[in-house]
Amino acid sequence: MDDQKFRVALITGGTSGLGKSAAIELARKGWSVFLQYSSEQESADEALADITAAGQKTAGSRSEIEAFSFQADLSVASQREQLVEAAVEQFGQIDLLVNCPSFHTVASADLLELSQDTYRQVMETIVEGTLFFTQLIANEMVRLVEAGQIENPKIVTINSISAYTTSVDHGPHCIARSALAMMTKLFADSLGEHGVNVYELRTGIISAGALDSAHAKYDDLISQGLTPLRRWGRPEDVSRAITAIAQDLLPFSTGEVINVDGGFHLRRL
Repeated sequence: MDDQKFRVALITGGTSGLGKSAAIELARKGWSVFLQYSSEQESADEALADITAAGQKTAGSRSEIEAFSFQADLSVASQREQLVEAAVEQFGQIDLLVNCPSFHTVASADLLELSQDTYRQVMETIVEGTLFFTQLIANEMVRLVEAGQIENPKIVTINSISAYTTSVDHGPHCIARSALAMMTKLFADSLGEHGVNVYELRTGIISAGALDSAHAKYDDLISQGLTPLRRWGRPEDVSRAITAIAQDLLPFSTGEVINVDGGFHLRRL
């Protein structure tokens, strides 16, 4: 860990699941974090306590590790803008954006019975919110780079194998995830000249715990060889990949898809 360098990560969906796991791992590496959330304040308070404890345990007496949260609906333009303003006001910089869109915004629906309202809800939440929030952050990063306030900022979007794997009961999600994959390529192309690297983490089957209704089904599929690595993915598998990017271990890569899926992407015969 570089004790001399102050670094800030803004993480969407940062108070639960993969977002919270990423925040904890980054705090352990000496990063301060600013978390977007759209749920209850209580869950945000719990997440901040866990993240702060993780940072203090690793950093000892270092006081510069800080964690803050901000409630915002990323599908609403004004709230996206308020979130960015709050983060910059709090820290004065954003070195890393971690997009962690919700994987389950609506219930599953058969493709042949899919309604326009359901489709629009998923696209607004996953694609529109993520795209235009990333746009805001990208512009802010370019400004900070040109002002000499930050160096080598990065944008990471947590996506899933649904970007190329069909699931007819989750059609809008598959379409949305495919759109996020192209979003990464487009921002990488646009931001390269400004020194902003952009990545996609494409996750596989990540455990949500034994109480998950699909756990038994995927236990069987994994044991039968669904993935070459015959185990569930864990949140820390994803967060460690994020910290590798954050620590500038992939400096000559951008627009890259990093598979965190146990080898699912090999598409074996």
